[in-house]
Amino acid sequence: MGEKIFGGSNVNEKSILIVDDDKFSRTILKNILSGAGYKIYESQDGDEALKLYRLILPDMIILDVVMPGLSGFDLLRILRDEEENQLVPVILLTSSDDFEEKIHGLELGADAYITKPFNEKELLAQVKNLFQRIEHNRMANPLTGLRGNIDIKYEIRRRIKSGSLYAVLYIDLDNFKAYNDYYGFSRGDKIIKQTSRILKDALFKFGNTNDFLGHIGGDDFIIITTPDRVECICNYIINNFDEDIKRYYDDEDVANGYIEVINRRGEIQRFPFVSISIAVVTNENRKFENELQISAVAAEIKRKLKSMEGSKYLKDRRKS
Repeated sequence: MGEKIFGGSNVNEKSILIVDDDKFSRTILKNILSGAGYKIYESQDGDEALKLYRLILPDMIILDVVMPGLSGFDLLRILRDEEENQLVPVILLTSSDDFEEKIHGLELGADAYITKPFNEKELLAQVKNLFQRIEHNRMANPLTGLRGNIDIKYEIRRRIKSGSLYAVLYIDLDNFKAYNDYYGFSRGDKIIKQTSRILKDALFKFGNTNDFLGHIGGDDFIIITTPDRVECICNYIINNFDEDIKRYYDDEDVANGYIEVINRRGEIQRFPFVSISIAVVTNENRKFENELQISAVAAEIKRKLKSMEGSKYLKDRRKS
């Protein structure tokens, strides 16, 4: 099945947008980077580049500073003003060795500078190191090491723009607050970690190479895959979660089949074991314009799931 990297890409899947009004410079960059396995897009000015960027959502931008119309600095400022673009690595190209210019670019949010004429080995090293550093920094959740909300939004936007079929799985735990109140956050964290391991295993066994796994926060996770993989992934998650969860309860509570927690009104309330719910939204029967529309449909499905007992998944099958 080959190596899988969830929420990331190997070098052959990385795309780079080169923005430079000098055709000769673009050609050199394209030959070097495509030869190293990167997918290359080109633009000759800032205005065209902005439109192209929003269409293809590249993994990196190599951006010339001096261009007619929208300059490299102008384009960088526009991109960094949008939250979902803040983690996209940007390398600035310049023919000048002006220190103040470099400081200005870095203050605007550039990640690195390359001075023309550039060395091939230096260029490839800069690109590789920057990708590695960004990948490391994007490990937003300290508990699970999974991607956070900025990357989640970015990935959903990428899938919507691609026009291909996708399925978004919103995953959360039921009765988890009661578990934390009863056993404490330290033991609750162990369930969160185990849940992330089960999700990783599910994608490794049944997912696609470029599937995405993210941690929204708390006990909420997200998987982005394709509709044909949904059933196998969901069944694996549910079966393995239900099989593992009893290990996180004391023997007496396992024997009882529940825990007793005092609620806000001072009453003793019984809670069954923590279970897992999966709301599935796809674009098979309806078209979505943005991640907020997908999230709204998922919220409706979640409300239905909360009225059902035990671990389960529910897929939205309605048409637009």
